[in-house]
Amino acid sequence: MSEARKRVGVLISGRGSNMAALIEAARAADYPAEIALVISNRPDAAGLETAAKQGIATRVVDHKQFESRNDFEAELYEVLARARIDIVCLAGFMRVLTPSFVERWRGRMLNIHPSLLPALKGLNTHARALATGVKMHGCTVHFVVPELDSGPIILQEPVPVLEGDSEEKLAARVLAAEHRIYPAALRLVAEGKAGRG
Repeated sequence: MSEARKRVGVLISGRGSNMAALIEAARAADYPAEIALVISNRPDAAGLETAAKQGIATRVVDHKQFESRNDFEAELYEVLARARIDIVCLAGFMRVLTPSFVERWRGRMLNIHPSLLPALKGLNTHARALATGVKMHGCTVHFVVPELDSGPIILQEPVPVLEGDSEEKLAARVLAAEHRIYPAALRLVAEGKAGRG
């Protein structure tokens, strides 16, 4: 079984709570993927310590150490390739990747976004959901394509907007949903049941 498991690299920039959810799911004997590597572009990302405590290899590829985005991404690609990564999961990775990098991982790179795409692409989704008065918010796991937050959708989970919701309350409920659907979506991709993006 272990030979058939897909090797996953998780890219983070912060605490990595979705990364932790993926690590937890991958502990199951029947899970079709293993979290083989966690990479952060920020040396101080709390998620690095979380991953290391779980015995997972970690690397820092600090974007500030490179003269250009292309140099940064070349090193990022090399680190992933050396670790024989099959699938890349973005989990709070706060760098926009170039179209050329994204194309090299087409159908093998996932992202989680805190809205029901195609609604509310980009940042500050919870505040925008409250401002527009929608009754339903949520989260989406999608394949990454060059256009931001526009790739084929793998899974979504709706989260109701409740009377008197604050941005923080809504964000917490959406995050709980993210922790459910990201491992489920990775399972589908690892098992070849989610298309190729």
